[in-house]
Amino acid sequence: MNRRILVAALWAFAVSAVCCVSPARTFAQRADKDYLSSVEAGKIRDAETTNDRIKLFLTFAEDRLTKFQYELEHPSSNKHTEMLNYLMNSYIGCVDDAADLIQLGLEKQDNIRQGIDLMASKSKDFLEILKKYSVNGSELEIYKDNLDDAMEGTEDALKEAEKARKKAAPPPVRRKN
Repeated sequence: MNRRILVAALWAFAVSAVCCVSPARTFAQRADKDYLSSVEAGKIRDAETTNDRIKLFLTFAEDRLTKFQYELEHPSSNKHTEMLNYLMNSYIGCVDDAADLIQLGLEKQDNIRQGIDLMASKSKDFLEILKKYSVNGSELEIYKDNLDDAMEGTEDALKEAEKARKKAAPPPVRRKN
């Protein structure tokens, strides 16, 4: 079974046990974007522009990294390994979705310059954090594979953002009367 699906299923089961909701119902509700809460998915749905969606996904990615750091510093008594891997997988899912939205925005010729710039700057920040964990992260053996995937995905997103800067349509020029 795919490790991402397994981690997502375990996470859904843990959340459902706490919230007294059926695990099957929880997993089915979040099957397409298993790393987003229903509130986060609603925010993405309600965002009016591609730029807004990119910003939201990057905010959610940053949130996952913060939670990852907290989990490392304050290990939970149970499911610590699953939580670390889930958060790292969730992080890269958010970054991948933001990168996909940039490609979609370019295809649709949307004005996504703010999203591209945010992706470029945030990706650099995210890479610094991820590299710190890869060099001297505690319990590295637990999440090393997912960390490597996250670093690769973040580097790809950064490269795509740099390419997108060149491809993005320039902002409209206002004429003076």
